[in-house]
Amino acid sequence: MWITTRRADLADAGLLHDLAAQTFGLACPPGTLQTDIDAFIAGHLSREAFERYLADPDRILLIAAADDTPVGYSMLVTGPIADPDVAAVVDEKTSIELSKFYVSADRHGSGTAAALMTATLTEAATTGADTCWLGVNQQNHRAANFYAKHGFAIIGTKRFRVGAVLHHDHIRQRLLTPA
Repeated sequence: MWITTRRADLADAGLLHDLAAQTFGLACPPGTLQTDIDAFIAGHLSREAFERYLADPDRILLIAAADDTPVGYSMLVTGPIADPDVAAVVDEKTSIELSKFYVSADRHGSGTAAALMTATLTEAATTGADTCWLGVNQQNHRAANFYAKHGFAIIGTKRFRVGAVLHHDHIRQRLLTPA
């Protein structure tokens, strides 16, 4: 099976929404209400939201495909850090956020995520950032292990709202290799 990655463009907004609808719930802790997951997707991962993300020059979106079938995506974001917990431990002038990183459940363990991470970190380095940071739910052990394997160390904690529930995330960061 061939795994490829590419930058997404405006024509990919619907595809990215479909991938997000398939994968966002995988990162939520057990017990998260499906209605809250659906509302989050509608509010933050809709086709229209992806159209805005793709038009934003401060964002880079990548798509991973297995044999030409889209199976994952990532999104990098530069610019101001609004979350005070993150701002306390991350220098927004020298960092880039890995805001989204999702792979279809049927592709877990296949090498797809590793290929997407390699491409994502390469793109992050081209921005001139020194570090890349992300937030990951503290109960998402699979993702935490994956991020640790790729050099992301815990540097703090923050909260992330899905519906009425505030979830607890680890803030992880790694150095980037200059492009």
